[in-house]
Formats: sequence, structure tokens, C-alpha cells
Amino acid sequence: MSSKPSPTPEVQALLTGLAMGESPRWHEDRVWFSDWGAQEIVAVDLDGKSEVIVRVPFGLPFCIDWLPDGRLLIVSGREGLLLRRERDGSLVIHADLRGLSDKGWNEIVVDGRGNAYINGGPGIIALVGSDGLARQVADGIAFPNGMAVTPDNSTLIIAESHGKRLTAFDIAADGSLSNRRVWADLGGGVPDGICIDADNAVWYGDVPNKRCVRVREGGEVLQTINLDRGCFACMLGGVGKRTLFLIATEWRGMENIPEVARVRTGQVLTVEAPAPGVGWP
Repeated sequence: MSSKPSPTPEVQALLTGLAMGESPRWHEDRVWFSDWGAQEIVAVDLDGKSEVIVRVPFGLPFCIDWLPDGRLLIVSGREGLLLRRERDGSLVIHADLRGLSDKGWNEIVVDGRGNAYINGGPGIIALVGSDGLARQVADGIAFPNGMAVTPDNSTLIIAESHGKRLTAFDIAADGSLSNRRVWADLGGGVPDGICIDADNAVWYGDVPNKRCVRVREGGEVLQTINLDRGCFACMLGGVGKRTLFLIATEWRGMENIPEVARVRTGQVLTVEAPAPGVGWP
């Protein structure tokens, strides 16, 4: 594969008027995401037709992924709970994270074995297995954000927003993490949500720099998509998983989140990707 930077393809708007989107996931031929500002989980198809799947009683952050059996998991970040949506639409507690930290929780990724990794708190990663028990498997993360697992279930990559790097761990058979290492030093990049493609490159959303960037292991920048607002997260999906979905919103600081949510500057954008998505989420 060539390592030359790709020309910037056209960015198109799939959905607009969101309060504050996050945590995009490609599932059952639609891109799903959390609209933090509206307390909704929304799914939109490739024609731009959207549907509110779940209205949640809690505020941001709440991120999503699925168990292998198709049931939806929702991180209720402030409450320190991992919730599971049952077949009848009810929400039940899947795991209680409060014993590990009361500092709040953020992102989730479920790997191919059904292990759920959740990060947040004081810079930690927790693992929730099929037994529903939570245990800490990493710490010292400089503001943990997006996570992704390689298609062979061997490596977890996490965005350290304040560390301006992507960090990798080896995944053991029991889900434990080891061999922590810098996967990519991003220089001035501030990574948020991430996803992996078939060329073993990672896309990361960058809020303060208003862009989405594709990098190789080691930090070589392959492609940059510049936007007019912060890019909170990205996900590969669509036909052949060759569409990159970008979640973008104006960012005016934590203290102004309610104001931004009311203005509804959030968007789901699409762009053709040079390589298809692989791994999880």
C-alpha cells in the first residue's frame, strides 16, 4: 500500500441539527450515535433518514456498543453504570462501575470475544466480562477517550487526549492488558473518538484542531480532513465499510455545553475512505 497522503475527498452532510453527537457505531446498515445534548441514541441510514432509538434519563456522557447477541450496552457515565437494553426495550444494569471509580466514565468498546472495555474516571480502563463483573485493567491514561480493538482481538488502542498520543496494549486471553506502548505520537493532535481500517491505520477525531486525521503506527500522517467545527469521533461503515462517518459540533468549552446544545450545531458528515473499516467497534 502506498504511504503517500491521499487527496482530500468531498465531505457531505448526512444529518444536521444535532445537540452534541458522540460515539458513532455502524450497526445493522445504519450509523448509530449518542446525542448527548438531547439525551437520545439515534440511528441514521445512508439516505439521511433518522430514528430516535432510545431516550435516556441521564445526561452526558453516554456511549454505546453491542454485545455479541445484539443487545445494546450504554455507559451511563455520571452514574457509574453500564446499562443493557433488553429485547423489550427496558434498561437494566449490566455492570456497576462505581466500585472502581466515582469520577465518571466515558467510552466503551466491545471486542470480538464479548469483553467490554470502558474508560474514564481517573484515567483508567475497566473490563467487564460475560459475568458482568468489572475490574481495572489499566491506569495512568491522560484523559482516556476513543478505543478500538484490532480484528484479531490482540491489541487495544486508546486515544489519550491530554497526552496527544494513541497508546496500544496487548490483550490476553482473559481480556487483561499488558505491554503498554505509544502507538503513535500525534504532535499537536488531540485525539477523541477513533476507528481502525484494513491498512492498519487509525482515524482520530480532533475537537480543538477541527479535523479528522488518518495515521499509521509510529505517527505518520496519511490524510487530514479539515472541518469548520470540532470533530468528536469517527467511524467506518456503509457499503463495504468504506464510508467514514464524522461526528462534528461547535466546541465552546465545557462551561458552554448547554448553550451549544441549544443551538444544535451538531452534524453527521460522510466522506469516502481509502480503506475499509475493520476490528471493533
